[in-house]
Amino acid sequence: MGNEAMVFHSSDPNFSVRTDGSVFAQKEEVNLDEPVQFKLTASGPQTQVWETVIQLALTDPPSSQQIENEVTKEEGKVTERKEKKEAFQAPPPVIMFPRHGLNSSTGLQRQKRDWVIPPINVPENSRGPFPQMLVSIRSDQDRDISIRYSITGVGADQPPNEVFNIDPVAGKMFVTKPLDREQRSSYHLRAHAVDMNGNQVENPIDLYIYVIDMNDNRPEFKNQVYNGSVDEGSKPGTYVMHLAAFDADDNTTANGMVRYRILSQTPHSPIPNMFTINSETGDIVTVAAGLDREKVSQYTIIVQATDMEGNLNFGLSNTATAIITVTDINDNPPMLTSRTFSGEVPENRVDVVVANLTVIDADQPHSPNWNAIYRIISGDPSGHFTIRTDPVSNDGMVTVVKPVDFEMNRAFMLTVVVSNQAHLASGIQSSLQSTAGVTISVQDINEPPYFPTNPKHIRFEEGVPAGTSLTTFSASDPDRLQMQQIIRYSKLNDPADWLSINRTNGQIVTTATLDRESIYVKNNIYEATFLATDNGSPAASGTGTLQIYLIDINDNPPALIPRESQICERMNRNINGVNITAADADTDPNAGPFVFELPNFPSSIRRNWTISRINGNYARLGLRYQVYLEPGVYEVPIIVSDSGNPPLSNRSIIKVKVCPCDENGDCTTLGAVAAAGLGTGAIISILICIIILLSMVLFFVVWIKRREKERQTKQLLIDPEDDVRDNILKYDEEGGGEEDQDYDLSQLQQPDSLEHIISKPPGVRRVDERPIIPESQYPIRPVVPHPGDIGDFIHEGLRAADNDPTAPPYDSLLVFDYEGSGSTAGSVSSLNSSSTGDQDYDYLNDWGPRFKKLADMYGGGDDD
Repeated sequence: MGNEAMVFHSSDPNFSVRTDGSVFAQKEEVNLDEPVQFKLTASGPQTQVWETVIQLALTDPPSSQQIENEVTKEEGKVTERKEKKEAFQAPPPVIMFPRHGLNSSTGLQRQKRDWVIPPINVPENSRGPFPQMLVSIRSDQDRDISIRYSITGVGADQPPNEVFNIDPVAGKMFVTKPLDREQRSSYHLRAHAVDMNGNQVENPIDLYIYVIDMNDNRPEFKNQVYNGSVDEGSKPGTYVMHLAAFDADDNTTANGMVRYRILSQTPHSPIPNMFTINSETGDIVTVAAGLDREKVSQYTIIVQATDMEGNLNFGLSNTATAIITVTDINDNPPMLTSRTFSGEVPENRVDVVVANLTVIDADQPHSPNWNAIYRIISGDPSGHFTIRTDPVSNDGMVTVVKPVDFEMNRAFMLTVVVSNQAHLASGIQSSLQSTAGVTISVQDINEPPYFPTNPKHIRFEEGVPAGTSLTTFSASDPDRLQMQQIIRYSKLNDPADWLSINRTNGQIVTTATLDRESIYVKNNIYEATFLATDNGSPAASGTGTLQIYLIDINDNPPALIPRESQICERMNRNINGVNITAADADTDPNAGPFVFELPNFPSSIRRNWTISRINGNYARLGLRYQVYLEPGVYEVPIIVSDSGNPPLSNRSIIKVKVCPCDENGDCTTLGAVAAAGLGTGAIISILICIIILLSMVLFFVVWIKRREKERQTKQLLIDPEDDVRDNILKYDEEGGGEEDQDYDLSQLQQPDSLEHIISKPPGVRRVDERPIIPESQYPIRPVVPHPGDIGDFIHEGLRAADNDPTAPPYDSLLVFDYEGSGSTAGSVSSLNSSSTGDQDYDYLNDWGPRFKKLADMYGGGDDD
């Protein structure tokens, strides 16, 4: 019952009931040879009272007896009996449907509290036989009426179906197959009792079926191989890795309680048991010192997991492999293979490897513990060298990064120290072999001469005449320790060819006038390059640049801008006039401001035109007031002067078109043409010529179209009497024999030679042979046939004859095309269909093999 608020009272002083509902004996010796029966009363906090009768009896050992529980609730009383079963057959446990009754003392109806029906335990993997009876369900009304029992729930009428079933008449519930706790550990069913009409006679009762776990599953590792790592030199007790195995059995029982142990360790260095595993958690830790990656870099451990709390006799086991990698720490300092190294370098060379330093490090290659870093700690105050690490070999490459000069340093004595990228492990000291000396000798080579001032700047006014000495551009030889060398000078680049240089002393002299306005002068600077070459072996040369800043002088007069413009013929429509300015190749102060003037001659210029100043660089040219000029182009001379000392002037001509203007002050189209120099009559004449030309073109196009239309409407076939060509005539005669359709088209071709015709005897000739008489000259047929020509007519007739189903098999219309300029075939007009019999058909023998059958039919009539 399990309710601490309930108070139990037993009618038998030898037995009592605890608050959890368990019945126990008050004395150690209680005689149960005969069944003992007593009444148990339970009272609640709200005056509820329950009564039941308890019957106790001894049971046989489990091998021969079974326990039967029968709970009966009838008229407000619930009875639980434990009866001894016969050794050969134990009656099934009976579960009675609870009912509600009347209290006999008061006559009032009240609801009694139901007893909790104990769950049904079924072991998994039972071997049967099946169906196997579990429990019997009864209703106390089965004495009066016929009852039908049923069960519902998962395992009965819900998937998985038919795991449990019930005898509807006897109420016996069975399990039909072995159960698997790992698939489903419990079932909740409801038992029902109905009469024959399906009416419910009892309230449904809940049945709980628990599947008892059996040790039928081995522990399973998620992986067969586990990887872990531990630093070399780790202390005992250092955590390494974790392994876990899962057992599908109930982990609240020994069936699912897994324990771990290490079966083997490979290799056994330095001892066979370097690691241990926590039997319950699966954590692997170190148990001994001495891990050294340089000796053993990896361990392989076989771990066994066993259930039944590790009992090897009853538990099931499985194994997995743990691979433990000993990770590297920087416990080995790098050591140079020699205490001294040497090398040599040519002077004035950079990015050259002059010495190679080799190092040994026992730590893991290509790791921060192995990667070497080299430093120069003395002997190179100017920073001429650096040491780079070869990423493959870990060697140090002494490299020149700043040119060295033999005349300044003939040798360098460097002190080099090497270390790792990672710091040394705690307690590890640097080796004496981490430091070495490097001796580098400098090789002397012939160095090229150099110009001390490069580029060299000088200033001169433009216009310097040829032959003027500008400066001396000399070079120095850095090879001071060698025999004094001779330097020769030459010109390397002189874009305008203005300069020359003395071969021995480097004096620069002009060869032409220097002009600041030249295209070779950029930003007032002219640049030339010269070459200095010594007589060493091999010869060496150096270059120098001379930059001449040209000071401007007033040597260019200004030029008027623009050179053409237009203006209205009336002053009142030309308020703005023409704005003019000037361009000067010189710079200030030899350029603007400019002075614009009209010349005194011819006098008409000042009479018709005027110039007004706008500012220092602009002026306005316009017609004088009330001056009218005919439309046209006028050349107006203007004198422009700059501000140089002395000033320069230029007489320039501006072409001004004077034209009629509209109300907006813009030249009209007609006025623009008139201003170009054409009168009204000339303009009208040009327009008439254009109209006449267009009319002629239109007439020619119409004529061409009409002629084309006439050619298309021409008759397909012309009158035979008007046609000078040979024509194909159709006769109403039947065709030839069976072989008449097998034509050799080559017979229709013009023969290339007449020898075979001339050599034949006189007589009737084949119509496809060229006659030997002079041919008549026929019109030459065009190469490209006109659409609708006789060729199409012939092909249409041939197509009609071939597709005519009423024509005899070998009768057809034979139509021949035109065969060139003249026909070599004779006239066929002499043929007729006379039946007089006087016709001589012997000539058919001369017509070739195609007419042989016809000759046999008509020839040789006398023989018949």
